[in-house]
Amino acid sequence: MKELSVNHLLGIKYINKNDIDLIFETADHFKEVINRPIKKVPSLRDITIANIFFENSTRTKLSFELAQKRLSADVISFSAAQSSVKKGETLIDTVNNILSMKVDLVVMRHSNAGAAHFLANNVKASIVNAGDGSHEHPTQALLDSYTIREKLGDVGGKKVVIVGDILHSRVALSNIYALQMQGAEVKVCGPKTLIPKYIESLGVLVEPNLRKALEWCDVANMLRVQNERLDVNYFPSTREYTQQYGLDKTLLDSLNKEILIMHPGPINRGVEITSDVADSNHSVILNQVENGVAVRMAVIYLLASKIKQ
Repeated sequence: MKELSVNHLLGIKYINKNDIDLIFETADHFKEVINRPIKKVPSLRDITIANIFFENSTRTKLSFELAQKRLSADVISFSAAQSSVKKGETLIDTVNNILSMKVDLVVMRHSNAGAAHFLANNVKASIVNAGDGSHEHPTQALLDSYTIREKLGDVGGKKVVIVGDILHSRVALSNIYALQMQGAEVKVCGPKTLIPKYIESLGVLVEPNLRKALEWCDVANMLRVQNERLDVNYFPSTREYTQQYGLDKTLLDSLNKEILIMHPGPINRGVEITSDVADSNHSVILNQVENGVAVRMAVIYLLASKIKQ
């Protein structure tokens, strides 16, 4: 049986193209499973998984929990807001206390970049990074690529533009690594203040004009402005941002071609994308959500298979 080259999923940067192909092949099988009348398989009945979220989450947390339950794993969920972390307990103590309950795999979201790596080096469990600060969000990038593959046949050779707050986005960085690994071309578009200075060192071109970016691409991944991470004003006003970088149906319909519209959520409707675009036939946003369950099932199953050996 094929297996992943890693024992943890800490970031796209640390896996390879063969790993991505294996995850997608496995996700194809699980996508068939979750569309059956009986949506569960007994694959992980002997595995216990802890979901540890130190940041708020809706889609990612629910998607992981559903993926785990579809695989018949035992699941415990932990929220920092109601935990002893508020009393000063350290991250390692928190996780080790959970692991002492015989947990095999930990899915963690944390506000600090590198938290997942720190954990992987200090505890005896397989770690899945569900987002660490502005660093990486690997399962989001995988489900985004999986959706492109499903809709366009292949990721290789496709042109993808990522629009919005690139500076604070873990989704953008993970997507850049994943897309390039699979042979796609990537550009970013957004206010100059929200484009990291190192971006071109990743082999990514900057297109400041949204129309030109959309005319170039096959896929546009629209990101929200991460207001919770903004310590200063990076642009004059939300209205001005929307005028320059917001996608509406008029602009979309004026293009001379069909493009896929993606969004990792949550959507700020009327800011980076209007409702008539988000709900249009161009949009694959709900496909991304559905594919997220299959891809996370694949990741968890493949990591758990290594634990069992």
